Amino acid sequence: MTQFKDLGLGTLVLKGLSDLGFEKPSEIQAEAIPFIVENKQDLIALAQTGTGKTAAFSLPILEMIDADKKDLQAMVICTTRELCLQISQDIRDFSKYIKGINVVSVYWGERVDLQLRNLKKGANIVVGTPGRLHDFINRNKIKTDKLEYLVLDEADEMLDMGFKDDLDAILENASKNRQTLLFSATFSASVRKIAKEYMKEAKEIKIGKENAGAVNVKHEYYIVEAFNRYEALERIIDSLSDVYGIIFCRTKIETQEVADKLKQSGYDAEAIHGDINQNTRTKIMASFKKRVIKLLVATDVASRGIDVSDLTHVINYNLPTQEEAYTHRSGRTGRANNSGTSISICGIRDLGRIKRLEKMIGQDFLYKKVPSLAGIIDSKIDTYINKIETEAPGTLESNYCDKVIERMKKIKKEDLIKFLIQEKFGRIINSNSVEQDLNADLKKTKKHLSGPNVQALRLSIGKKQRADIKTIFALINSNKDTKGMDVGRVIVKQNYSMISVSNKDADKILDSLDNESWRGQRLMIERSNEALSASRSAGRHSRRRRRSSSRRR
Repeated sequence: MTQFKDLGLGTLVLKGLSDLGFEKPSEIQAEAIPFIVENKQDLIALAQTGTGKTAAFSLPILEMIDADKKDLQAMVICTTRELCLQISQDIRDFSKYIKGINVVSVYWGERVDLQLRNLKKGANIVVGTPGRLHDFINRNKIKTDKLEYLVLDEADEMLDMGFKDDLDAILENASKNRQTLLFSATFSASVRKIAKEYMKEAKEIKIGKENAGAVNVKHEYYIVEAFNRYEALERIIDSLSDVYGIIFCRTKIETQEVADKLKQSGYDAEAIHGDINQNTRTKIMASFKKRVIKLLVATDVASRGIDVSDLTHVINYNLPTQEEAYTHRSGRTGRANNSGTSISICGIRDLGRIKRLEKMIGQDFLYKKVPSLAGIIDSKIDTYINKIETEAPGTLESNYCDKVIERMKKIKKEDLIKFLIQEKFGRIINSNSVEQDLNADLKKTKKHLSGPNVQALRLSIGKKQRADIKTIFALINSNKDTKGMDVGRVIVKQNYSMISVSNKDADKILDSLDNESWRGQRLMIERSNEALSASRSAGRHSRRRRRSSSRRR
């Protein structure tokens, strides 16, 4: 069994690790640490979120830099303020017994003069976000001419967040003698481009299959109609015991709406998205880490940099637009040898995506039914009664209890039980929810998406007009009569798009979208008797519709 002492680390680093309770290195640590200690070759390390990448690069850097020098020797570039602060603190903890190590964090959202003051004291390690680092380098406040180690942490997320220009500027001007260490969960085309441009004959270490799911995470999904999605969320949360996790939404508006509804229903929840200012975000994150807030509702971008190792659940209120993002979401639970569960609330059209995700991460998803209100209440009352039976008589002083028992003798047992149940479970029992089965009919679903019950519709915008699948769904959801309507297959061609819907919904979509305006042009939509791939015939139908529409006008 490999130990940290076998990886080429010195006594002082090992002593710091011992204080932190670190015993056995993770796979990425066991591979990356000895390589960095023994080589000056660039490194590309691919491993999933939560596998210990921070220690994998920071421990060998601490071993190799000269703590007596105050020149900047190592720079770590990361995605967000939270991750920046977390990495900085981890490095300080690891270097507890190494005199002379000065780690400075730089990021947007804090006073510039404070960060500059810390830099002037002499930083041999700087951890920062791309924009702030680029700004300080431009102003000659950070000098990278003597840089020995440059780390790109979560490189895929950094590029997804639009930091490529900042990264290009930093990498282009950094010391040519540096060792570049790129850590990422995926090796996307954009990450490959960065590696090709700025790294020299890099060694590649790959732990596990790319996009594979964490082994400690179970994957579950529910199928509901779109209009039942929020009600299903509440029931799922209520069915879980002591849930502590992140709920992922697609948009800022949806994130805030879900968080507001949860708070109104009595849940300990808050929203994190791009419109939340930094001070508010800091307070929310502090409360979340202390478990004062149990549920964080977040967008994918806003959640990056959240480093909490003991989340019990990740809940996908919607599946992510990019399937690779599912790995990042689910990887936020099941960390540090803990088990976790990733739950997805899906619509009818998501069944195919679930199959693709199973193939991508190499794990099966368990289909579950949304529990009934009665079932949730019965389960919670049973758990409560069991707790009373196992934990009674408690630890209160007997004198105090005797007084209370004497006073309560006049209260009927039935009234006391009703009061306790109301106090404990009144929110669920007295909710405005109506008992109904929220699960979509899977047999109906199969008929709904294929065969004679389906109608193909042709819409007069496509890739040339800068439309995509999200555009089609946004148009459908923009009308109150069609919002949340189930849509089967969507194909976006160069000059038009094809949509598969049920016969019963086709007329509503035709009425809502025909002759509507989109980006200054009039939309036209019609029925098509051809398969979704029959572009020629669909094109002829479209021209006929266009001529007849002009005659009517």
